[in-house]
Amino acid sequence: MLDPSSSEEESDSETIDGGEDGSETVSLGVPTQSGSRSHSPASDNLSLGTGTRAPAVVRPASPSPSIVSEKDRKDDIERAEKEKEDQRRRLQIYVFVSRTIAYPFNAKQPTDMTRRQLKITKQQLQQIKERFQSFLQGETQIVADEAFTNAVQSYFEVFLKSDRITKMVLSGGCSANDFREVFKNNIEKRVRSLPEIDGLSKETVLSSWMVKFDQIFRGEDDPRKQGSRSAASVASELVLSKEQLYDMFQTILGVKKFEHQLLYNALQLDNADEQAAAIRRELDGRLQSVEALTKNRKLMPKFVLQKEMESLYTEEVRSSVNILMANLESLPVSKGNTDSKYSLQRLKKYHRAQNAGFQTSRGSDSQEETEAQLSKLDVVLSFTLEVVVMEVKGLKSLAPNRIVYCTMEVDGGEKLQTDQAEASKPCWDTQGDFTTTHPLPNVKVKLYTESSSMLSIDDKELGKVVIRPNPMDPRGPQWHKMHVPKNAADQDLKIKIAVKMDKPQNMKHCGYLYAMGKTVWKKWKRRYFVLVQISQYTFAMCSYREKKSEPTELMQLDGFTVDYSDPMHDVEGGTHFFNAVKEGDNVGFACDEENDRHLWVQAMYRATGQSHKPVPPTTAQSRQQNANSQIARIQGDADRARKHGMDEFIQADPCKFPHNYLFTEMQRLTLDYRLYDPFCSLGWFSPGQVFVLDEYCARYGVRGCYRHLQYLAELLNRAEQGTMIDPTLIHYSFAFCASHVHGNRPDGIGTVLYEEREQFEEIKERLRILLENQITHFRYCFPFGRPEGALKATLSLLERVLMKDIVTPVPPEEVRAVIKKCLENAALVNYTRISSYAKIEESHENESPKKRLEDLMHLAELCIDLLQQNEEHHAEAFAWFSDLMVDHAELFWSLFAVDMDSVLDGQPPDTWDSFPLFQLLNDYLLNDNSLMNGRFHNKLRDTFAPMVVRYVDLMESSIAQSIHKGFEREKWEIRGNGCATSEDMFWKLDALQSFIRDLHWPEEVFAKHLEQRLKLMAADMMESCIKRTLQAFERWLQKGSKSTDYMVPIGISAMINVVIDAKNQSLKLCAVDGIDVHQYHTKIDEFLEKVSQQMIRGLVQKLMSVLETVVSKLGRYDEGSVLAPIFNFTSQISISKVLNPTTSSQNPPANELGLAYVNFIRANLEIFHQKINDELWILGLFDYWYTQSMNIVCDWLTDRLDLSLHPYQMTCLGLIIKKTFTEFELQGVPETCLKSRTYQTVYARMQMEEANVHLKMEGGAGERMFPARDDDQ
Repeated sequence: MLDPSSSEEESDSETIDGGEDGSETVSLGVPTQSGSRSHSPASDNLSLGTGTRAPAVVRPASPSPSIVSEKDRKDDIERAEKEKEDQRRRLQIYVFVSRTIAYPFNAKQPTDMTRRQLKITKQQLQQIKERFQSFLQGETQIVADEAFTNAVQSYFEVFLKSDRITKMVLSGGCSANDFREVFKNNIEKRVRSLPEIDGLSKETVLSSWMVKFDQIFRGEDDPRKQGSRSAASVASELVLSKEQLYDMFQTILGVKKFEHQLLYNALQLDNADEQAAAIRRELDGRLQSVEALTKNRKLMPKFVLQKEMESLYTEEVRSSVNILMANLESLPVSKGNTDSKYSLQRLKKYHRAQNAGFQTSRGSDSQEETEAQLSKLDVVLSFTLEVVVMEVKGLKSLAPNRIVYCTMEVDGGEKLQTDQAEASKPCWDTQGDFTTTHPLPNVKVKLYTESSSMLSIDDKELGKVVIRPNPMDPRGPQWHKMHVPKNAADQDLKIKIAVKMDKPQNMKHCGYLYAMGKTVWKKWKRRYFVLVQISQYTFAMCSYREKKSEPTELMQLDGFTVDYSDPMHDVEGGTHFFNAVKEGDNVGFACDEENDRHLWVQAMYRATGQSHKPVPPTTAQSRQQNANSQIARIQGDADRARKHGMDEFIQADPCKFPHNYLFTEMQRLTLDYRLYDPFCSLGWFSPGQVFVLDEYCARYGVRGCYRHLQYLAELLNRAEQGTMIDPTLIHYSFAFCASHVHGNRPDGIGTVLYEEREQFEEIKERLRILLENQITHFRYCFPFGRPEGALKATLSLLERVLMKDIVTPVPPEEVRAVIKKCLENAALVNYTRISSYAKIEESHENESPKKRLEDLMHLAELCIDLLQQNEEHHAEAFAWFSDLMVDHAELFWSLFAVDMDSVLDGQPPDTWDSFPLFQLLNDYLLNDNSLMNGRFHNKLRDTFAPMVVRYVDLMESSIAQSIHKGFEREKWEIRGNGCATSEDMFWKLDALQSFIRDLHWPEEVFAKHLEQRLKLMAADMMESCIKRTLQAFERWLQKGSKSTDYMVPIGISAMINVVIDAKNQSLKLCAVDGIDVHQYHTKIDEFLEKVSQQMIRGLVQKLMSVLETVVSKLGRYDEGSVLAPIFNFTSQISISKVLNPTTSSQNPPANELGLAYVNFIRANLEIFHQKINDELWILGLFDYWYTQSMNIVCDWLTDRLDLSLHPYQMTCLGLIIKKTFTEFELQGVPETCLKSRTYQTVYARMQMEEANVHLKMEGGAGERMFPARDDDQ
């Protein structure tokens, strides 16, 4: 199985330089086709992947050094020969490619291709990591809030530090846009989760965060400098000029600059006529090859249906050649070589009807028919003349201030006049532009002076000159002698004129020749000839006379063969001869100069399209005459090319080369260059590369299916070695090949070669294996969903590959079965890799169970992150197979379950460290609707259910024991809201319920059972606790004294607090979300209320025992008692002090017993306020305490209705009643309780008794303790 996460060996040079030496590094480390190695000399010692031989440095052990040396020398010789052969083949390919670039006529550079982003290199990735780390460490000046910092931290940890991104960068499929889009997708979720802020939209926050991200990503680099540095590389994604294309393919094919220059000059790539003629010769050769195939069927390739397709094949080849001829014919004849862009404009063919027969066949019958149809009217020439009159010499008779001027005209057309000048300085530099259809026009220039006579109408003509220019004349200014009238004073007038006659594009050559033929030009005579191109395939040799726009005679060159000839001795005129020969006709030509003859022969050679190339005779005289001529320069270029061994490449006949194999190598090298350029191409060629490949295939007959099959093979080679390839690109080529193989004719080709079908089946199987492997490793082939849409396109391509033909769709069940198998394997691959990363497989048995459990927890977190990333980045691609993704996740978790069971089985009994694992997994599964209550969820539930039950049982036993043992040794000190035992119990109950609640048990029935059990447990434990507290309370009440020195113990306050805290906790511990579902809260609340009232009654009863003791002491002063006289005597002094407050205060107070009880009340009130936590409970206690106090006082007074109170009794009891009312009023006892009927009865009795005491003692003097009061007091 292939490993898609493995990447190609990293090259030291990430960007390929386009200079002279760039060719040495293009193919470094680039894998070639199966079994073939790189053709670069520098790649011999590099690992070339599967199918390559071992490096030369690895040598077998041998006892004989001489044998080893001999073998090494033999290998070196073979390697050198192989490299030399490769270089020769690439030079030949470059010859064909350069011709393709020089004169394209089939394709144009596409302008609608997707612009490719610059890819991230390994060094750039390291820089990006350092920049983000610097930001997180606060080393940058970028201001950011905590939310943005957290987002960057997550991005850095999850994305930038991921090994999958590193491998994607090494595969050449990661661009800066991918980094930006991943961060944008991450923060969009974070920003949506942020709370709304008034005046600040979330779109603004998102934009601000992206600006900060760009600042961090770029670091301190100036984007302007970065743009200038990458300008040259960005240009490669645009439409390229010819020079740029030449440079690119020099680098691709390893051609050096001087080699290119030699080929460029020798091939005359800048000469459009030469290139068009070469194309015509190539097409003729291909037609001849078709005829050879027709005659010898053994030359036919092997077809799928041999007999049916043989004739169709010849027709297809012939048709393709005719299409090329039509494309060539459709080009305008005025197409020059000045355009640097290749937007070829397809114009209507010139005289298509007249040349239709020629395009179909080149036989003699069609030639005669075409020649008969060509007329003089078809030959149309248009010349542009620029006439510049500069100055005149020889004007001596005119006065210096006389005005002179010139007129100019062409062939009697419109006259133009120069500016006026004085005779002393007759200079003008005036230009006149003219257009004429005459190949031999007459340019007349006349010199005039203004007439000085008043009676003269016309100006006086001083002289004139007639010039007969032609396009071949020199274009510099020349002095011409003017014709002057006989009686003119100035007879030696000269005028300086520059005449420029532009050659029209359809005129290929012109000049004077001697000619004679059988049908035309029957007399040997000197004539002016023009070689005219009527269309791309029609040329005519025309003779003209002066002032005539139509040729006098013409000869169509179709079918003629031109060559140098021997001198003709029976004619006069001409020294250098050549002829044009055709079956039944022979036309001889002669000129006066050797250079003219060479130029005429070359021009006619291009026009005839003949296969034979004329070779000029070499003589000493001709070499001397042509030393500075154009033909000498052409010959010199050829000689220099021949000297460097280029002649065989230049003279090679394209029709004799296997262009399929040449194109395969060129396409492979181009793909290598493309994958190593600075762009994240994913296998897509640049527009310039597509243009050259299209033009090459069309011009040299490379079949479309073969081209795409080779392209697919190369793409698969790269993809299998870890290079990122766009599946959409593979889909396009595969669909084309499938359509062709199944006979759908995507490019109009109906024949299917046996080789094409066999290769297609092989590629189809390779592609299926690759796609299944990529789907299996989708996390590593398409990390974080990048490249965007690639996984979805891969699934679509897999469905296309599984189709039996192009019509019948593959059954959905078959596609699902394949994807299901891939996802099952993906679960195993993903879990194996992530468990290896977590080192869970390396856990040894001697490791502690705690350490193994920690490793398992870490693995569970990684598994959850993995599946969440799958859902975030890959769920959209698997949208049609969401159920299979669920099965994938279930299988993934089942593998985890094996390790989980192994670790849990190794844990000691009755340990609960594994519950966080359940919480982690269960919370994740509950939030995933597809996995909730699935197989793994049920497995998890069944595994931990017994553990939960056991844990609850042990906790119940533990809490019960803690209650029992805690109350046995309880010191009843206040701890928190109660005592130590109660605090521990309530904490345990709350912690247990919180723990079970946080488990979020997935099964509703068991969850309700646990809930009910815990609520019942809480109620039972609280009841047990309160009962033990009540028992202790009753014991403590019995221990206290009944004197006014009694202070309520702290322990009693603690016990009261325990009951109060239990009442507060009962709703939370015994009810469900505040609802008493099981009635446990109601029952325990009733019990607590009962205990609370019981404790109030018991405590008040204890407090009332002190009051009873006080009133019983006061009863000793009752009238008629045995001890009354004694107590009355001792209290006389005290009573007098009460009645006379001015008496010295050094003696004991008169109401000592009352003051002691008041202090008792105050002290215990303060204790209750400080130690008891519930104000309502305290208020209830105070209400009951006050009521019982008044009842006891009232009962005591009622028992003495027939007796008058002793002054001491009245004083003490009055103080007790008054201070009790005041103190309890301050404590917030309600007025209705304070001024009860009992209190009113007591108050009235005390008023009466106080009045009696005052009357008896001193006539009512002194302040009264119970004054008369209004009704509203």
